[in-house]
Amino acid sequence: MKLFTMKSRSIYILVSLLCVMVLSAFKSDKTITVFMIGDSTMANKPFNNGNLERGWGMVLSGFFTENVKVDNHALNGRSSKSFIDEGHWQDVIDKVRPGDYVFIQFGHNDEKPKADRHTDPGTTFDANLRRFCQETIAKGGHPVLFNSIVRRNFYDNKNAVTDDDIHKDKQPDVVEHDSLIDAHGAYLYSPRNVAAELGVPFIDANKITHDLVQRMGAENSKRLYMWVEPGVSSACPKGRQDNTHLNISGARKVAGLIIDEVAKKIPSLGKYVRHYDLVVAKDGSGDYFDVQQAVNSVADGVSTTIMVRSGSYPQPVVSKNKRIKFILLSDVKYTDLSNK
Repeated sequence: MKLFTMKSRSIYILVSLLCVMVLSAFKSDKTITVFMIGDSTMANKPFNNGNLERGWGMVLSGFFTENVKVDNHALNGRSSKSFIDEGHWQDVIDKVRPGDYVFIQFGHNDEKPKADRHTDPGTTFDANLRRFCQETIAKGGHPVLFNSIVRRNFYDNKNAVTDDDIHKDKQPDVVEHDSLIDAHGAYLYSPRNVAAELGVPFIDANKITHDLVQRMGAENSKRLYMWVEPGVSSACPKGRQDNTHLNISGARKVAGLIIDEVAKKIPSLGKYVRHYDLVVAKDGSGDYFDVQQAVNSVADGVSTTIMVRSGSYPQPVVSKNKRIKFILLSDVKYTDLSNK
């Protein structure tokens, strides 16, 4: 990482452009790679056409220092079975090197009745999770098992599993209750059981997200998911009501809570975990694509830390009322537009 300074303007700008860590103090001889395998709730999403959907794995890189590279291989619609059968797991395990991590989260699609996806908890689902872990260990890597994040299911939806990846413009009107109703069943226990059997870390992502969604309640928790009003996004012009997939802020919130639990369970990885108020990234992994947009969103007088990830950006204009600290990755460049 390297230090940048803002140009002085006609006013004193209360901004410090710095990096909180220097590579020599915190970077090991090689960068650690965190590989991610899982389904759509973890996966990278296209962000063209105003798409607001994000998997929590897509934004995870914004919670690490440069010591850690996140390589997200999670894919929409995949179960532990189809991920193996289609050759995706082989692509990942071929890349794993000693000291790397593999984050494993399946379940949403293993529950589906389709033969090309379905597995059973206690037998075939466990066997696939066991394979991921054992082959990772054999390569000198560190597997980490996660169970599925919670579905926002505040009513007794009989079709919660089969409707999981159907993006309806509008769900039928339902009466939601005060308490979440589980839709994953025994699929939540397999990752825990296999982790205990093999002595690998287990992250209860379902409990983390269940507690978050339950705390927010039926109405406020919509702000985490792809509940989009008509006309807001050209990616879904008629709007969308989706209780499974996260939006930008939801993915950032969920990733932050999950990575804190990872840091507790795996201190050797946790030492590279960082929290920033806002993240700017051209690859869609942050809150904003542009530094100036992030600056404009900050309220006057509120101390805010903005992480700026790889790329070249116009140098932002920051008023004297903004109290902003910028953390810039080493390959970030500012373009001075003042003379153009």
